[in-house]
Amino acid sequence: MKPLLTLLAVLVLPDACKAQSQPPPSSPNASPQNTLTNAEKAAGWRLLFDGKTTAGWRNYGKPAISDGWKAQDGALTRVGAGGDIITTDQFGNFELSLEWKIEPAGNSGIFYRASEDTDAIYWNAPEMQVLDDAKHPDGLSRLTAAGAAYDLYPSPAGIVKPANEWNAVRLVVNGNHVEQWLNGVKVVEYAFGSRDWDAKVAASKFAPHQHFGKNKQGHIGLQDHGNLVAFRNIKIRVLP
Repeated sequence: MKPLLTLLAVLVLPDACKAQSQPPPSSPNASPQNTLTNAEKAAGWRLLFDGKTTAGWRNYGKPAISDGWKAQDGALTRVGAGGDIITTDQFGNFELSLEWKIEPAGNSGIFYRASEDTDAIYWNAPEMQVLDDAKHPDGLSRLTAAGAAYDLYPSPAGIVKPANEWNAVRLVVNGNHVEQWLNGVKVVEYAFGSRDWDAKVAASKFAPHQHFGKNKQGHIGLQDHGNLVAFRNIKIRVLP
């Protein structure tokens, strides 16, 4: 029987090796970028970035977008001095989804409910921090680390991915309620106008700015902090 077993092993082994060498099932990152599924469309989602142009975006306080921001490799990318940018549309209650990656020691941010009645966007709009925690000094404090509501509410450590890797954001702003999610983890939750919010703002650098966090609707903003940063799969759905 031994020769027969040997023959069977010779016949089976190539198929086994072939099976092991097959590529794994496609991961979520392998799905088409900057598109909506039928389910997302039915749920009311819309793209804020088409993956090919900067349509729908402009510089803060200006009518057009600068050359410092480009649609590059399927991402809305800060490639040079470009200034902060905002959506042309405004949103009140919404759920925002996007992915970002940043260069080593990089710093950026995502603003929400931004108006243009201050000289800088961060004097009126709260910011979800975008950061390379490992190499940027802001990573030393959880109040200014990746995922934090900048300088107000800390984010937990160990959630953000390393520089040059994509991070997934989910941002829910509904009435006074805000949730910030990073890579599937809720990292911040707070309420505009609550005692806790008012106390934190009063103790922060935003205290002199009376309209900070008071807008009921506004633009989505992306920060130019001097570093290479890219955003993709930027999509939003308006909430009742």
